[in-house]
Amino acid sequence: MKPALTWSYRPYSPPLRDAGDPVICRLAPGKSRIRVEWIRPENAAEASPSSPDLFRVCWRERGEGEFRSFADTEDFGFTVEDLEEGRDYEIAVFRIGGEGEPLSRSRVRLARTGEAVGTVVNYLHPEDDAYAFSGRCLCSPCVIRHPDGFLLASMDVYVGGGPQNLSMIFRSDDDGDSWRYLCDLFPCFWGRMFVLGRDVYMLACSTEYGDLLIGKSADGGRTFSAPTVLLRGSCARDCAGVHKNPQPPVICGGRIWTTLEWGSWAVGGHAAMVGSAPEDADLTDAAQWLFSEPLPYDPSWPGTADGPSEGCIEGTLAVFPDGHLYNVMRYEIGRCSPNYGLALVYRVRTDDPEAPLVYEKAVPFPGNHAKFMIRKDPATGMYYSIVDRILGPEHAGDRNLLSLIRSRDCERWETVCDLIDRRKEDPRKVGFQYVDFFIEGEDILFLCRTALNGARNFHDANYSTFHRVRKFREL
Repeated sequence: MKPALTWSYRPYSPPLRDAGDPVICRLAPGKSRIRVEWIRPENAAEASPSSPDLFRVCWRERGEGEFRSFADTEDFGFTVEDLEEGRDYEIAVFRIGGEGEPLSRSRVRLARTGEAVGTVVNYLHPEDDAYAFSGRCLCSPCVIRHPDGFLLASMDVYVGGGPQNLSMIFRSDDDGDSWRYLCDLFPCFWGRMFVLGRDVYMLACSTEYGDLLIGKSADGGRTFSAPTVLLRGSCARDCAGVHKNPQPPVICGGRIWTTLEWGSWAVGGHAAMVGSAPEDADLTDAAQWLFSEPLPYDPSWPGTADGPSEGCIEGTLAVFPDGHLYNVMRYEIGRCSPNYGLALVYRVRTDDPEAPLVYEKAVPFPGNHAKFMIRKDPATGMYYSIVDRILGPEHAGDRNLLSLIRSRDCERWETVCDLIDRRKEDPRKVGFQYVDFFIEGEDILFLCRTALNGARNFHDANYSTFHRVRKFREL
């Protein structure tokens, strides 16, 4: 085998594992249809110009027996139509030779039909083992606009207690109306893409509580050079290590800042911290980075909830109206009084990047039990967030009401409107969460970790969905 010289693969497949040929790289189910797309593996033999590849797409209802439905195409994608709603289907793609005989076959993939929300970027059935070496659900949504005009979306593949080390990147050339697969990144978890100049960076962990990595792509996210290690983690769930979430970096005081934590649930929680580098530095040079000393949660801080709390995770950075940089953090108070409705605010010592954060205060926040992010609207100076809005103590863990909120000072928040309201459905099975968004002109564009139509549970999402909120300032 050849050594690993890059971070990106098309696709990644562990040794001694049959990934299939072709490889189904994207599924997008609808109410009565399933979009299927595939690629040839990087090491696969190319078809000759005189005899192009012919593919046979086969499908059957799950457990039906032999494949009896099929369609042939020279394209690398096909939409299976006229299916029954709410059913599981098995799909395989065969490569067909000149005499009509099958030459090779993909792995059999699973998809469930059903009405989705937004535009489906990618889908993973909870019982599909295509990515079992990493996980079985889609998490950590991230969406950005490249200077050349196209959109990039990324997500990782998660399962509780599993390896959790694969991320996938997709591209849209029509403002999110359609998507196509670009590449896999391995190892890559909790990843955040961002653009500086014309380069796409990915800041991620190698796995849960693993090493903090950064890599760069000069070709719009299709390939990445080997990543640089910025911090060593434990790579173990029962030991403290690096914890992060896909938050956008913020430039302040001539440095680019990112939020992260040190700890794990097994050791009792996570200590808040930030990392930074000069904004004009080579970000793939680890020597350019500095990290603040981790600050553990202290239940005696003024304004905190009364009761057993595991503290804070998944902070988001924002420059407040006073010009200082703050870390606003998700606050775990499900067993406290009150059991929802507070976020904690920490001030970043931008004059001393290695100094620990300074706890400032607790502020009312209607969506504190799931990851959120804060964006400042350059046109109005208002701050916006998209949250799993909590309406009462009996619903403190629900994630089936997704709302747009705003504030003038990041302290007093008001609801603008509800974006997705599925409160009539089982909150144990339905969730819209971990939204990543940005403001563009009159609209907000966002990517959502969506659990719907037979997800394992509300947390373990089977969709990554793209959405646009038009003329959000008029709502």
